[in-house]
Amino acid sequence: MEIKVTKVDSKQMKPKPEDESQLGFGQIFTDHFFIVEYDSEKGWHSASIEPLRPLSLDPASMCFHYGQEIFEGMKAYKGKDDSIYLFRPEENINRMNRSAERLCMAQIDTDLFMEGLKKLVLLEKDWIPKDTGTSLYIRPTMIATEPALGVHPSGQYLFFIIVGPVGAYYPEGFGPTKIYVSEKYVRAAKGGVGNCKAAGNYAASLYASQEALKMGYTQVLWLDARERKYVEEVGTSNIFFVVGNDLITPPLSGSILPGIMRDSVIRMAKSWGINVLEERLSIDELLRLNDEGILKEIFASGTAAIVSPVGQIYYRGKEYVIGDGNTGPLTEKLYNEILQIQYGEKEDPFGWRVKIFGR
Repeated sequence: MEIKVTKVDSKQMKPKPEDESQLGFGQIFTDHFFIVEYDSEKGWHSASIEPLRPLSLDPASMCFHYGQEIFEGMKAYKGKDDSIYLFRPEENINRMNRSAERLCMAQIDTDLFMEGLKKLVLLEKDWIPKDTGTSLYIRPTMIATEPALGVHPSGQYLFFIIVGPVGAYYPEGFGPTKIYVSEKYVRAAKGGVGNCKAAGNYAASLYASQEALKMGYTQVLWLDARERKYVEEVGTSNIFFVVGNDLITPPLSGSILPGIMRDSVIRMAKSWGINVLEERLSIDELLRLNDEGILKEIFASGTAAIVSPVGQIYYRGKEYVIGDGNTGPLTEKLYNEILQIQYGEKEDPFGWRVKIFGR
């Protein structure tokens, strides 16, 4: 499918950030976006890259009423030689289509997704920051647009990609975070859509997240929906525990998002000879291991932060320091190794890095 490109008038281009240390996350967006439409008769059609603009939607559009909304999170990186890289983009495309299937939405053509993504990033390449730890964040999104009421799958969809320069996801940067264990609220239950990157999952997490923030904690550590006992995720990330010589993470049981960075961490750790276990671990067992000094490190993994060390946990009125409260050696090693692969600073033995610009 041909992608029509309409560039913004040079006089209307936005000023680019001058101080990359002040970028923050998700506050700045570039001049253009990729957009394509779908209906059940035509399929995907009218693909274009055009000046970023507000969307015009009918108030009866089904995304407003029945929650057919999914998205992905990706990044583009600028290497020292101004080469531009993506990190495992095909995995994001595949996961978005799995989310679409679960929510009875149209699956996006993978070649169209990749072509639109690359063309948009290359058009906006001057927006990609250069400092280590910064990147161009990429947000592919699909929403149901058929104007109709009555609970049924939409016959029309809009898929679009917006991008913008970002710095560190957490204000702490690469430093230990404090997390709050929620027993009252849950993120997702087995049989639901917790394994999809669906907008409703994030809406459901907001109340507990706000409670945690008011108490001085960065994220919520979610427990399973049935017993409120087993650790599942932290905030919008997967969770890992260094227990003795093992690396443990909860298994993908249907209520946990299959993180691309989660898979990357597992594969990298195994390549180093680390014993990786995908096992359920209760919060009580976790804290017992911590009290006994067997729990060495906790970290979260996700596209936004790569890995994020956890220094403290709050549970039932008590705060627990993890290890010595600082970033652990495995967490730091994983962060640095993956970061260097993403920026093209070292060999990529896994074939994760995709160069889209440069020699």
